[in-house]
Amino acid sequence: MAALLHLYNCQGRRNDRLFRERIGLDQLRDFEVMSRYRLDRVSIEALIGLLADDLMKPTRRSCSISAEIQVLVTLRYLAKGSFYSEVADLHGVSRSSVCHAVESVVTAINDKLDTIRFPLEILNCTKYSFYNKCGLPNVIGAIDGTLIPIQAPAENEAAYVCRKGFHAINMQAVVDSNMRFLDIVARWPGSQHDSFIFNNCGLKDVLESADLGYLLGDSGYPLRSYLMTPILNPSSVAEVNFNNHHSSGRSVVEKAFGVLKSRFRCLHKSGGCLMLKPSKCCKVAEACVRLHNFCIDRQIPLNEDLAERDTSDDISVCQLPPSRSGSEKRSRLVRLFQ
Repeated sequence: MAALLHLYNCQGRRNDRLFRERIGLDQLRDFEVMSRYRLDRVSIEALIGLLADDLMKPTRRSCSISAEIQVLVTLRYLAKGSFYSEVADLHGVSRSSVCHAVESVVTAINDKLDTIRFPLEILNCTKYSFYNKCGLPNVIGAIDGTLIPIQAPAENEAAYVCRKGFHAINMQAVVDSNMRFLDIVARWPGSQHDSFIFNNCGLKDVLESADLGYLLGDSGYPLRSYLMTPILNPSSVAEVNFNNHHSSGRSVVEKAFGVLKSRFRCLHKSGGCLMLKPSKCCKVAEACVRLHNFCIDRQIPLNEDLAERDTSDDISVCQLPPSRSGSEKRSRLVRLFQ
């Protein structure tokens, strides 16, 4: 009888809840804040103020997780690409709390942080900036795709295997000469070709309907009057010069991807992979882009050794034939370098 009572006490008694110390901004020095979260103290406080209403839920619990801790938890996960357990230990919360916080904060960032915009009202400034950079007139942006590593999904697993052999999301982006993201499409699996993604995005329809200028893309994109690609086999000095100037302008999107993935290691192969469902991986990638632009707006520096070019995606030849108007426009641009 005594043995049964002892067994009942061991199995039926609830353990006392353990509340660990939660480390907030007040306990950290400025360089620690930047190292841990990639944002400075003032910018994090501004972000908390923007998202607080969406993050605070009515509860009677005396130890509910504050908006500040939720934001810090999420920034740490995005910045380092760590396991939830590591992030939980660092901030004095449970692993399940990290899971809920990341989902809530990522959703709030995508809803409230309006930093991805194609600024039609300042296109002339964008064109002037690109002309100073690469010598090509009328350029409104550089376009490319990048692969975001993810874990193998439970459904349609084969569709997410990219041509490099790992599971990924193929994210398309347009950037300006300052590495600011103007437009992104983060919803297609890694097996989809860059030209397919562009052919099915809303930006293509806008560029077809209005003569705004043209984008610079690699040979994985179709040659169009609004999308200039390099000449695959240049046969003259003018064509070689055009390719060099084109490459100079287009390189900014590769560097932008490199800075994005260096700032938010959850998107980089060194951070492993995003161990989430594909739909949630797309939301995380979008949130990182919005935060990247937020950092540019607030002039938050990134160490130069982190600003590497993205080489995760091989350049391939487009599967679509060039348009006549695109070929004629590229020929006119080539003649500028004779």
